[in-house]
Amino acid sequence: MSLFRKFFGSHNPASEEDKDNEYNKFSPENDAPLEEQFVYNFKKNGGKFLYCENETEVKDHLEHILEENDWFESEALCYEPGLFSLLEENKIAFDKPTNPTFLLAGCENLIADEGSILFSSKQIKQRKPNELPVNIIIIATTSQIIGTKSDGLSVIKKKYIKDYPTNITTIKYFEKAAEEDFTQYGSTAKNLYLLLLEDL
Repeated sequence: MSLFRKFFGSHNPASEEDKDNEYNKFSPENDAPLEEQFVYNFKKNGGKFLYCENETEVKDHLEHILEENDWFESEALCYEPGLFSLLEENKIAFDKPTNPTFLLAGCENLIADEGSILFSSKQIKQRKPNELPVNIIIIATTSQIIGTKSDGLSVIKKKYIKDYPTNITTIKYFEKAAEEDFTQYGSTAKNLYLLLLEDL
């Protein structure tokens, strides 16, 4: 049984107090596995996390997100040909969008110690985070979860021996801070959904 199914697959509703206790158990201070560290930090940053056991669940969750936000018949920004079919199936325009409602993308890695998403020009071209739509849907796999940003840079270096990507950046904040926080200075909060596909 996968770690994610074990911890997040239960359909029994839990109280907020139980959820808090569960997250405390998996917080980075307790030497939890990378998967739990990532989920804990990602949710703490305001990210929306949806676990998927297979590709059918990825498609179902994507449809629910589109329906929940009324994004059908809108425009999306997407630079990855492997994801175009998901947009076509849902009648979302993505060829030269003039005013994209959301970005649909993969990522290089998921960074456990800060709950952030690592991108490169392979997913977002030369756009800076503040030039991306406010709404983002990321499709990633559990094998992409790694410890730190420096681990992520090492993975990119090994993965792209030729055609090394540029514009390597992370997005970490997924909701606007209630109070001004100097750690968020210069960053743009994104409404981010992560569809995490089990592949381990």
